[in-house]
Amino acid sequence: MLSALAIGGGGALLMMPNANAADRSPEEIMGLCNDTEKLNGVTQSFPDISKSARSSTCDFEETNFETFDGPTEKVTPEFPNCEPDVNENSTVSVNWTHTTAQKRGTYTSIDQGGLANVFGALGGSWSKHKGTLDLKTESSSAGDTSEFSVPAGKVLHIEFTPKLQRMTGKWKVLIQHPPAVLGASRPDENYEAPDVVEGPVILPGAAGAPGVTDGKVTPVFVDC
Repeated sequence: MLSALAIGGGGALLMMPNANAADRSPEEIMGLCNDTEKLNGVTQSFPDISKSARSSTCDFEETNFETFDGPTEKVTPEFPNCEPDVNENSTVSVNWTHTTAQKRGTYTSIDQGGLANVFGALGGSWSKHKGTLDLKTESSSAGDTSEFSVPAGKVLHIEFTPKLQRMTGKWKVLIQHPPAVLGASRPDENYEAPDVVEGPVILPGAAGAPGVTDGKVTPVFVDC
């Protein structure tokens, strides 16, 4: 009989063909994934002779990839042209920068140590997408210096809307039990844990410089 438990708040959907499905937390599933015989088809080694595989396979299966606009933020102070009796435009040189953080997987991160192999597998899937920041890089930036004409009686500021991308998938863990010599064999155990990675869309940097965040720059004028 198949049983399932959905755990809210970024948890996992656990599935296995017996009544013990609820015994595996998302963290336990990722532990099984880290201690697997084959991770994304690659046989794993265990240098520590006291440690052995606790699952047969663990594979990350991508289910969706999308791009979308991130939150719009004000990236400059205000530049007013509000002097009394002003009737001419003013020209201002505006310098702005914006840093967009990269959100790593729900259960995996570069500083978790024990999940280093799993993190690498997730990074491998993420890096297949064009314009994707390496998961080991925590953030990317964009910026520019431009001149703007501020009409009389107006105040200028600059807003930036980063272009983001999201990879959705799930870790699929399989535990295969050997056939029983006597009596009924134990059924295979299957577990799934969803994972989501978000990060900025990257444009190539000039002359070999690091890539910059793609996005939309908007000058905003309001009344004094």
